[in-house]
Amino acid sequence: MAANMATASTVIGLSSSSLSPKRTCLSSGFVKPIAVGNPLRQARASGGRFTCNFQRDWLRRDLNVIGFGLIGWLVPSSIPAIDGKSLTGLFFESIGAELAHFPSPPALTSQFWLWLITWHLGLFIALTFGQIGFKGRTEDYF
Repeated sequence: MAANMATASTVIGLSSSSLSPKRTCLSSGFVKPIAVGNPLRQARASGGRFTCNFQRDWLRRDLNVIGFGLIGWLVPSSIPAIDGKSLTGLFFESIGAELAHFPSPPALTSQFWLWLITWHLGLFIALTFGQIGFKGRTEDYF
């Protein structure tokens, strides 16, 4: 019995052709179909150099996004919601107060830092969503 087990050369599951490389085509609505194979063989096919299909204009900057994003943030931040004052008004007011004693920097306890961070965080969020929405619409993602 031990001799029969020692002479068996195949292990169940390893003798099938499932380990041989197969070319599978992966596709999605967002990317072009690509063939998946052995990455080392593909690298040697181009003379040993790796090639990249990275878009050089990855930001795809558009002045419409910047303009509409800025307006899209200035309008809601100019609503007087904080003790009858707007976030934009408080931010610009704190800039003026800090410029009154210009050579010295703002203190760490100054309200300027709160308004600065809040106003700019809102602006960057509006610009990011504007870029996603505008480019998503122009490139038919949704």
